[in-house]
Amino acid sequence: MLHDADRAREERLLFSRLAQSPGDPALRAALVERYLPLARRLARRYQRPEEPFDDLMQVASLGLVKAIDRFDPSRDVAFSSYAVPTILGEIKRHFRDRTWSVRVPRDLQEMALKAERTVGELTRKLHRQPTVPELAEQLGCSEEQALEALEAAGAYHATSLDTPRGAEAEPGDTLADTIGDHDDNYARAEERATIDRLMRSITPREREVLRLRFEEDLTQAEIGEIIGVSQMQVSRLIRQAVTRLRSAAQDAPARSPEP
Repeated sequence: MLHDADRAREERLLFSRLAQSPGDPALRAALVERYLPLARRLARRYQRPEEPFDDLMQVASLGLVKAIDRFDPSRDVAFSSYAVPTILGEIKRHFRDRTWSVRVPRDLQEMALKAERTVGELTRKLHRQPTVPELAEQLGCSEEQALEALEAAGAYHATSLDTPRGAEAEPGDTLADTIGDHDDNYARAEERATIDRLMRSITPREREVLRLRFEEDLTQAEIGEIIGVSQMQVSRLIRQAVTRLRSAAQDAPARSPEP
């Protein structure tokens, strides 16, 4: 079993060899394997039920590799002392930049994460949820700042729209049912008002012909029988009415013609 002095000597030797042969995959892999337990311990410290441990371990491992690549063995400092802040920095950056459902300021993100951990610790210690004053005292901040941190923590978790609305809601009702949807009726009402205005630019006879053709879906021959004209005259009436409607739509509203 290696003593601390032997470990430190072996550590300096490995890093010195890596400095002489930068990018050596075998040396780099040996150092990663050697300090991987350190990365695992730090990842477990920040493990949460909603955050897969494998993701945190990957982030911590990335921090470990960065620490190995940046470490200067000529400095009189143990590698672990240098690596811990680097690995923790990667883990905190992961939580800050990639796991929040809603973006909030970074200082508030860190306070929110700290508040979440503190609430969990106090809950286990007190066997109940801590009060805001108790939380603020533990965090070393004002009650207002503690409340703000708790509200910001809510931005970390996204709630599915398929979540049931609650015990008082009808069976099958979800949060999605409370969200407003696009209503086409406003546009349709405006279109109806526009059409009503434009229809006043043609004669009552033309309006009746258009109604029979486009609302009742009658053929031109059938319309001719109803109003007592030929199919050719019906066709001419439709073309004439459509032309006048198009002109009225492009220009200012026209006056209603005399019947």
